Amino acid sequence: MTDPTGPSAVVDRQLAAYNAHDIDAFAATYAPDVVVHRRDGSELHGREALREQYTGQFAQRRCRAEIVGRLAEGDWVVDHEVAHGLGEEPVRVLVAYRVRDGLIDRVEFLG
Repeated sequence: MTDPTGPSAVVDRQLAAYNAHDIDAFAATYAPDVVVHRRDGSELHGREALREQYTGQFAQRRCRAEIVGRLAEGDWVVDHEVAHGLGEEPVRVLVAYRVRDGLIDRVEFLG
């Protein structure tokens, strides 16, 4: 049986909440002091900043992501994602999630 607090399970819950546009469930997968390094070089600091960033996007109910590949080692899960509904065309990106104590505490958008 898979550990429900293990890194891959936590990232899977985060993805399911993202695709369901459930901001509460989505935010609940992140640590209160999460740091998100975005593709444009900017950063989000904290669960509340993350919630503010995604609330409007979720309200539009257009975004969804699919995983086309995954690597996991220790605390890290790296997903190759295709994000839909963010623009005219799907966006391909690598996203690295670090999970500690059952919550995502660091996110790196790599491409």
